[in-house]
Amino acid sequence: MKTHFKDPDYSSFTFSKLITFFFLLITVSYLFYSLRFVTHNYHCDENHHNPIILSHTKFQPFVEEFEESKSIPTNISHIVFGIGASAKLWKKRKEYIKLWWKPNQMRGIVWLEQKVKIDSNDENLLPLLKISEETTNFKYKNPKGHRSAIRISRIVSETVRLGMENVRWFVMGDDDTFFVAENLINVLKKYDHNQFYYIGSSSESHLQNIYFSYNMAYGGGGFAISYPLAVALEKMQDRCIQRYPGLYGSDDRIQACMAELGVPLTKEKGFHQFDVYGNLFGLLAAHPITPLVTLHHLDVVEPIFPNVSRVQALKRLTLPMNLDPAGLIQQSICYDKTRTWTISVSWGYAVQIFRGTFSAREMEMPARTFLNWYKRADYTAYPFNTRPVSRNVCQNPFIYYLSNVVYDENTNETASRYVRVQSNPDCKWKMEDPSQIKMVVVYKKPNPHLWDKSPRRNCCKVRNAKRKGTMVIDVGECREDEVVEL
Repeated sequence: MKTHFKDPDYSSFTFSKLITFFFLLITVSYLFYSLRFVTHNYHCDENHHNPIILSHTKFQPFVEEFEESKSIPTNISHIVFGIGASAKLWKKRKEYIKLWWKPNQMRGIVWLEQKVKIDSNDENLLPLLKISEETTNFKYKNPKGHRSAIRISRIVSETVRLGMENVRWFVMGDDDTFFVAENLINVLKKYDHNQFYYIGSSSESHLQNIYFSYNMAYGGGGFAISYPLAVALEKMQDRCIQRYPGLYGSDDRIQACMAELGVPLTKEKGFHQFDVYGNLFGLLAAHPITPLVTLHHLDVVEPIFPNVSRVQALKRLTLPMNLDPAGLIQQSICYDKTRTWTISVSWGYAVQIFRGTFSAREMEMPARTFLNWYKRADYTAYPFNTRPVSRNVCQNPFIYYLSNVVYDENTNETASRYVRVQSNPDCKWKMEDPSQIKMVVVYKKPNPHLWDKSPRRNCCKVRNAKRKGTMVIDVGECREDEVVEL
């Protein structure tokens, strides 16, 4: 048997060759790897990415244009009005629309059930008139209502189908709805018009809200629907209406469809349905701290100024509205401590002087000068606090109504004058009597940015009057640490 042994010199030589070859392989690999970076053509690589950069550059103007349009605050050109009207009442109610409509600035349609006679003098003073589509194929089963509610509820959809451009909001109202356009803009610009928004307010009648819904925007008081929500509503509204033949009106049909879309009511207290009868004085003189947007039921309530017609009264209101819409009918409360009088200024509308001292908490509650929608003097019938009108004549206010307002460019200040038109109450109190005051003059600087800040009531201060029988008051933003103290 043969045994084979390796030669030790041969084995050492072989191992050395392997180690040398291994290091040589590593060195060559490193050289090739390094040469890749030296010879790499970065220009080619840059060209390779150019299509992405060029594509980005290509769409840049569109992006900038879109961002620019988003940055433009909402203005009157972004709003389209849809007004529900009746041919039978058109001759009378068109006079309300003329007072607030701005022909060369506003866009909107008045929707009627049939043609009306067009006065040549009205052509440039009113929105475009259109006839609503036929609605006889829709079911209506409410025994107390009228099927015109279906026609009016479809105004949103019919207006959307007109295809107007650059629309952010569709605003609905009736032919007896008075709009304060600048305040409407102030309200709407707070919200993102690219989102789903349904904005309006409830009724002043607690029972009305129970019968219909606290989640419903009352159509006569006006409501706003953002463009994308209006488009979504148009796609499904006709199917939706068919599911609710038993509802009473147009606004509850809108709300039923909003419920199906899952969109709640965003409440803004400046939209006023005014489901009340009688004198609106108590509601207007203690207006909530929010912009006045609408007034409704103008044919039902008394004229807002005494001894004039309804149209004449509203025309007078347009004087302060055009000078300082943000401050219109905003309440201020102050005291004449030397004579122990409480003073409430509802700017652009009325001034009240009370004998005695009343807290701001009392003064900001509307006095019950009106009846609820069911014509009962029931203070529990309102969804807000009210205060009774005093039976003691000495505690009744001396009321001074707006007679005129002017603007001074040099001082950037308005001077509004208020006069008393009622007889003085026969009071036997020995304290100083406001009957000596024949006129109240209120000075106020217009503040278009009032509602860009957190809501706060303006302050007022009684000045020393040089003319006998005249009270002079300053109204404006409260100064630092200023408080309405008793």
